[in-house]
Amino acid sequence: MNKKLYKLMNWPAIEEIIYSEASDPHALLGPHPSGSGTLLQTFWPGAEKVQIQFLTDMSEKEMELADDDGFFALWLPEKKITPYRYIITYPDGRLETRQDAYRHTSLITKDDEAAFAHGIHYTIYEKLGAHPMTLDGEEGTYFGVWAPNAVRVSAVGDFNNWDGRIHQMRKMPTGIFEIFVPGAKVGDNYKFEIKLKTGLTYLKADPYGNAAQLRPENASVIADLKQFKWEDEKWLQTREQLQKPGEPMSVYELYLGSFTDPEEGNAYANYRDIATKLISYVKEMGYTHIELMPVMEHPFDASWGYQTIGYYAPTARYGTPEDFMYFMNEMHKAGIGVILDWVPAHFPRDIYGLSNFDGTCLYEHLDPRQGFHPHWGTLIYNYGRPEVKNYLIANALFWVEKFHADGIRMDAVASMLYLDYGKRDGEWVANMYGGNENLEALEFIKHLNSILKKRNPGVLSIAEESTAWPMITGALEDGGLGFDLKWNMGFMNDYLDYIKYDPYFRSHHHGELTFSMIYAYSEHFILTFSHDEVVHGKSSMLGKMPGEREQKFAGLRLTYAYMMSHPGKKLIFMGQDLGEFDEWNENRRVEWELLQYAEHQGLNALIKKLNQLYKTLPALYELDHAAEGFEWINSIAGNECFLTYLRKGKKKEDTLVVAANFSGAPLQLRIGVPYEGGYKEIINTDDSAFGGSGNVNSRIKKTAKKEWDERPYSIQIKLAPLSVSILAYKGEEEKKKTEPKASGSRKKTK
Repeated sequence: MNKKLYKLMNWPAIEEIIYSEASDPHALLGPHPSGSGTLLQTFWPGAEKVQIQFLTDMSEKEMELADDDGFFALWLPEKKITPYRYIITYPDGRLETRQDAYRHTSLITKDDEAAFAHGIHYTIYEKLGAHPMTLDGEEGTYFGVWAPNAVRVSAVGDFNNWDGRIHQMRKMPTGIFEIFVPGAKVGDNYKFEIKLKTGLTYLKADPYGNAAQLRPENASVIADLKQFKWEDEKWLQTREQLQKPGEPMSVYELYLGSFTDPEEGNAYANYRDIATKLISYVKEMGYTHIELMPVMEHPFDASWGYQTIGYYAPTARYGTPEDFMYFMNEMHKAGIGVILDWVPAHFPRDIYGLSNFDGTCLYEHLDPRQGFHPHWGTLIYNYGRPEVKNYLIANALFWVEKFHADGIRMDAVASMLYLDYGKRDGEWVANMYGGNENLEALEFIKHLNSILKKRNPGVLSIAEESTAWPMITGALEDGGLGFDLKWNMGFMNDYLDYIKYDPYFRSHHHGELTFSMIYAYSEHFILTFSHDEVVHGKSSMLGKMPGEREQKFAGLRLTYAYMMSHPGKKLIFMGQDLGEFDEWNENRRVEWELLQYAEHQGLNALIKKLNQLYKTLPALYELDHAAEGFEWINSIAGNECFLTYLRKGKKKEDTLVVAANFSGAPLQLRIGVPYEGGYKEIINTDDSAFGGSGNVNSRIKKTAKKEWDERPYSIQIKLAPLSVSILAYKGEEEKKKTEPKASGSRKKTK
């Protein structure tokens, strides 16, 4: 090596590069001003010779070998050099042509770093992760990752033979590492190689990666989210109106892997194939929304996605990110809203994921009393760290803004709110005031709900919260948490506990049936019969019903009609609208073959009819969250096991009378009603069309001026065992039609 070139070189910095310990390789590698010219340095481990080829005239110059490990240098007399590339020769004769990753400036600005450090960079996923692009005329991928305690981070993958020495990344002041890698393309597998002060070096999947390999492989995959052409503008423009509190919402919850059979030779159906079949079924049944159990990448099938490891990647089980965009697009074109389950409460300990990410507990707490969840064997996020909070808030926004999700259902909120959730004494740490409230999680939730509504009006935020924490759906300005809806776990648990008893014994549990109305307006509720209730030995919904086969079906028809007429939005898990006997597991699909049997057909037809009525009768949804929309007629007939009540809309003529017989005997029931006139039965769960015995009220029931239930008028109906009847008020005109005409004198005839 010539002496002039030798003196220009920073040998301690070169040692850092060679030993893969450089935190700022861009300061040395690539072109840099040097005296009257430019010093060009590059590192290709094991290379024998490197030539630089100028692309304007394809001329070549050989670089000098500065270190036998593969470090090369060349001084050029020009202050500004034209575009170039390297031609690399290895001892085995292999030739490679490579572009220089170190001639590009950072795309992460000081403003980006400041916002991220304060936890308010709501599109940080545009900078961190892997982003295919053309930069300075070169095609490649821009990589960014937050690992503040690492000595060195490299982007490794198919594009560099997984050699962490080749693309060492530049460390920014906030601990973000970044690099643009020319030639790294869509579909390439990659990870980040992280080196610690101790010398320990290991690989991590990308926390912000947009795609991943199909398990059990676990590398991230470069994906391009900008190519898909969305066609759901009409839906997005009307979404805010369609999802207002006073609109109907009937949700079909499903696990994508169980909805339909895959094509031959595949383990799972593709998002696109699922979309076609799902749209057909959801539209036929009349559901307004679907809710997907987590589609985010996860390693363990039996977690159903609730142990998420790739928060920014749709799972590869069903296809590519573009396939999932197609799925969402088609749902919206068909007028179906999509809610995504999302899990910011905890994450799995798999070593390639977030755990101990940069050699420290970066995303989780160091103290296991704060950072470990004993129930699930998972790790708890450190919500007090701004960058961690930013990771999660931006992730919720990512699914809404990049994949057009219409709602985010936050899983396991109670485990976030309480520091001692699922823990015994000595296993948790109190907050600064000595209490068990997780103050940092509270601030995170409020922050998320605030920015979600501000950036995306009309998108729903839904809490799965199983305690009596107040004001879950209360307004942020009033001290609430700002959710739009809360799963009514109390209704579900109390009702299922009541209905499991033989009708003979239900009179002793009547309070469980009516208790939900005591707190029905304390929150904005969605009533759920979800996947959690039909797994792990809990039996299917049909299996929960007591009695013989006929009674089981009658009980389930009763159950669904009662839920549909009870205040609150609605959710039913897939397969339960067919009357499956088997409880659900992730390894089987919905038992569609049951629809060949009359009883199952009837139950399915009932759900279809209930959805149709729910969406067209304002009394069932218009005042869902207002006490004016519901009124008990008789809630104290515990011994007889029946309930009667009104559902009311804004108009008198929308009034409905609901009678539910939870006993095992038929009833002749007189019901006090609010208005004189006629009441017409619009649905009866014992109708033969639904698999019942046909014991219905076919004629309009005219009021008698007979005081009953403290009302001046009443009607009388019959109710089959285990059945619900809903009657619509038809006004005073119906009464007039049936009154005898007044007699008059006959015309004289000649």
